[in-house]
Amino acid sequence: QVQLVESGGGSVQPGGSLRLSCAASGSIFRFNTMGWYRQAPGKQRELVAAITSGGSTDYSDSVKGRFTISRDNAKNTVYLQMNSLKPEDTAVYYCNADAINRWTMFRNDYWGQGTQVTVSS
Repeated sequence: QVQLVESGGGSVQPGGSLRLSCAASGSIFRFNTMGWYRQAPGKQRELVAAITSGGSTDYSDSVKGRFTISRDNAKNTVYLQMNSLKPEDTAVYYCNADAINRWTMFRNDYWGQGTQVTVSS
C-alpha cells in the first residue's frame, strides 16, 4: 500500500504565498519523478511542476519564476513553494509520484487526495 498525504493548502490573497507538502509512504522500492498537478473547476488536470530523483525540475509556463518544487529523498517528501499567487492559481492541487513497488518491482503512478488552494481578495 502506498500513500501520498498532502498538506499546506488554504486561502490566501493575491500576491501571497503558500507551501504545499506531500509525504509519501508505503511499500516502495524507489520514488522516481514526483510532481504537482492542479485542477480548476471545469478544467482538465494539468502539470504544475515536477522533479526527478536527481533533482532536475520542470515547470509549466504559467508558474515559472513564481513556484519552486523541491524534494527530500530521505523523507520521501516533495514540496511546492508558491509565491506571488494569482486568482488563476485557484485549484485543487494533487501530488503525484512515479514509483517502483517494493514487492512486484512494477512501476506505478500514485496520487494524493488533493488539497484546495484558493487565491482571492
